[in-house]
Amino acid sequence: MTDFWSTWIIVLTAISFVLMIWILFANRKREQGTTEETTGHNYDGIEEYDNPLPAWWFNMFFLTIVWGIGYLIVYPGMGNFAGVLGWTQLTQYEERVADAEARFGAIRAAYLEKPVEEIASDPALRKMGQRMFGNNCAQCHGADAKGSYGFPNLTDDEWIYGFTPESIKATLTHGRVAAMPAWGDVIGEDGVKQVTAYVQSLGDGGNADEATLKAGAQVYQNFCVACHGANGEGNVALGSPNLSNDIWLYGGSAEQIAHSVRAGRNGAMPAFGNLLSEDKIHILTAYVYGLKQ
Repeated sequence: MTDFWSTWIIVLTAISFVLMIWILFANRKREQGTTEETTGHNYDGIEEYDNPLPAWWFNMFFLTIVWGIGYLIVYPGMGNFAGVLGWTQLTQYEERVADAEARFGAIRAAYLEKPVEEIASDPALRKMGQRMFGNNCAQCHGADAKGSYGFPNLTDDEWIYGFTPESIKATLTHGRVAAMPAWGDVIGEDGVKQVTAYVQSLGDGGNADEATLKAGAQVYQNFCVACHGANGEGNVALGSPNLSNDIWLYGGSAEQIAHSVRAGRNGAMPAFGNLLSEDKIHILTAYVYGLKQ
């Protein structure tokens, strides 16, 4: 925050406190007792008597003002003034994280010595991994880990980058970025339709005529085989999905496949290496690995 805006906030806050105190005392009646006089205000037939404020109400109001002033002296709130305690939400968060690490870090670190397969079969450790999954992964993959349109199902047999503890941990640590290029401007709309028909034929067969399939096979050989393989079985090393098993991340209809070919896909799995400690990623890896068991 610049010095100008800091000063602006401090001045406005100070003026607000002065005005509140002035209004409070200016409207205070020192005379005791009650009166039948009204303030002249009338709301739906209800008139307001011009009686003094109850002492308890006045005192409580004044105490809230004093408390507010004290708060702004102790805690931040007046522009760049950090308060005499120097408290911030960030420091409180860091202190609590450090406290949690001191209490549980050694326990989690011990799990690094255990194989992923062993952790995946331990009910207590799976509960720990499930909580981590809920906090970090369920937003995309769902609480049941079955994914949705554009987000992989983690409970089936289809793993674009391979189903090994090492590959799962690499995905969690470094993330993944899809690189399916857009071919619409390269092969044209006819080429998109032809290769879509051919790709569908790799799975359930589709219903295209022989000429379309032959033309689609040629387009596939020219532009797709390098990543997806001659038979459309994909390539784990490249993260190229299998096109022959009728499991589709973005849908397997002709329209959905055509859109993938025409516009490409650029899905992104975020990296958690800078967000989660090594032991947490190890436990989370085991939980994800165990989803398929």
